[in-house]
Amino acid sequence: MTEYDAVVYDLDGTLVCLDVDWGAAAVEAAEVLAARGIDTGGMDLWDMLERADEEGYRGSLESVLTDHERAGARTADPLPLAEDLPLPVPVGVCSLNCEAACHIALETHGLDGHVDVVVGRDTVDTYKPDPEPLLAAARGLGAEPDETLFVGDSESDAEAARRAGVAFQHVRERH
Repeated sequence: MTEYDAVVYDLDGTLVCLDVDWGAAAVEAAEVLAARGIDTGGMDLWDMLERADEEGYRGSLESVLTDHERAGARTADPLPLAEDLPLPVPVGVCSLNCEAACHIALETHGLDGHVDVVVGRDTVDTYKPDPEPLLAAARGLGAEPDETLFVGDSESDAEAARRAGVAFQHVRERH
């Protein structure tokens, strides 16, 4: 990784495995939207978040998701890539999880001292696969996009990297 000036990791599924019951979070999210007259039939959790954005209910839905994520961060399990830290270059985290959950998970596993920047779903106005969160992480690390590597575990991560002009490596290529 020394060929890059900075490395940014996804969090859940890359550095740690958050202990979140996503099914329960989705049920609660659907209840929040149903109480506001929004039919969530056929929607997954991220579809509900997008719909909440469109309808002006993002704050209500974020509250539900953030509660689940923070609790799950406290009991998260570290993944093998966490053992690679520290690195000889600045390190960031760019996650679809809320920023608070990222900080909790990093602190829980003693990784917080090895991560210079954290960008969560709620740090900037957009979230992955939009490139802005990843670009914000690179800027926070003082690195140009073409000097940054993003390590993640999903197609959304790969898409965010592509759109941001950042090199991407899938976690399975690392371990």
